[in-house]
Amino acid sequence: MKHWKLSLLAVTVLSIMGLSACTAKSDSGASGDKNIEMWVQYSKEDPEGKAMKTNIAEFNKTNKQGYKATVQYIPRSGSGGGYEDKINAALNSNSLPDVLTLDGPNTAAYADSKIIQPIDKYIANKDDVLPSIINQGTYKGKLYAIGYSESGVGIYYNKQMFKEAGITDQELPSLTKKWTWDEFMDISKRLKNKFNGPAIDMQLSDHSEMSLYSLAPFIWSADGSITNKAGTKSVGYFDSAKTASAFQLIQNLVKDGYTTISPKEKGFQTGKYAMLMSGSWTIQELDSQYKDIDYGILPYPVSPKTKKLVSPTGSWQYAMSASTTKTKAAGALIKFLSAKNQMYRTSMKMTVLPARKSVSKMMMSKVTPNMQFLIKQNQVSGHARPVLIKYPQVSRTFAETVTKATYYKENPDVAALLKKQATDMQQYLK
Repeated sequence: MKHWKLSLLAVTVLSIMGLSACTAKSDSGASGDKNIEMWVQYSKEDPEGKAMKTNIAEFNKTNKQGYKATVQYIPRSGSGGGYEDKINAALNSNSLPDVLTLDGPNTAAYADSKIIQPIDKYIANKDDVLPSIINQGTYKGKLYAIGYSESGVGIYYNKQMFKEAGITDQELPSLTKKWTWDEFMDISKRLKNKFNGPAIDMQLSDHSEMSLYSLAPFIWSADGSITNKAGTKSVGYFDSAKTASAFQLIQNLVKDGYTTISPKEKGFQTGKYAMLMSGSWTIQELDSQYKDIDYGILPYPVSPKTKKLVSPTGSWQYAMSASTTKTKAAGALIKFLSAKNQMYRTSMKMTVLPARKSVSKMMMSKVTPNMQFLIKQNQVSGHARPVLIKYPQVSRTFAETVTKATYYKENPDVAALLKKQATDMQQYLK
């Protein structure tokens, strides 16, 4: 499951229409208020759906208030439709469910449009939740959504190809022994020279949300930023020297032939590239379909100036609609689904990273060493994407900037490119 497939469609439509949901009402106490409806963005036949079915059955059986939850499973299409179409139709008819799911970067748009309401008081053991999960669900100091799993990215490497290139285990980085961009470039050079081709597929041909999701950590490692903390300015931030250093690294990797903007499909999986920058979902693919590859996962390279390790995070969340009249029942369901045991069940079924520290401990002895690595990396270096009302437009501008930077002959001056792109991005910010 590729968690970086962001649901931009719903937010874009919301922004255009300027819709605003009704404000929440208090529970009336009527018997009908014990029946609550939830919408989710996947099929009931998916691993995620099967976990949800078990969780809902347990909630209905064990809660002492007599609440009964039902779930509509509304799978998303490849273009992000389906679920988002249903949400938008419900906004028009004021018929949203009591509880819904949304992708992390959509939090600000949903909260600002008063489609969802704060849920702080319903989340138990908040200190147990990873900071990245709290950050992605927080808007203007209030928690509007709670992520039920996490995601992460690492540098997959082919152990046999590294050995053939003369790269020893002692040279490899770890979470405590970091490697700088310069060291990353050096190893990439050795791999390129040995195998006469790019050393790593950084998925630069993917111009979707993967661009910001996977590449922004290079900016954050350099102490750069996309916008200011308030999310109101990109000029002076996206075009800063610190941010430029990260884009210069990306451009140099392409210019020197260490990576490519047109990678061969499944290049890492078939032994054409020694490294691949990808997420936790690739573990399941490799372990089930490419069992002959002996691979490991390395951490993100760090800025040589800061030595700060940063990795990307973010995934789907539970939220309460602002229009529900059943806040107590909806809150009880969200509290139940975001509790340790239910999160554990979901994470194990989906083979994804956990959103709670306690769930991490439960999973560690039951998952592979590579999954263990990504769980640990998430805990020590996870960084949520910015919470912005116009996030889709910002993400799209970011992806355009990456693409332009990789065309180094047309855009040799990274600083000049970022100055223009920061101005373009500024028009979307409040």
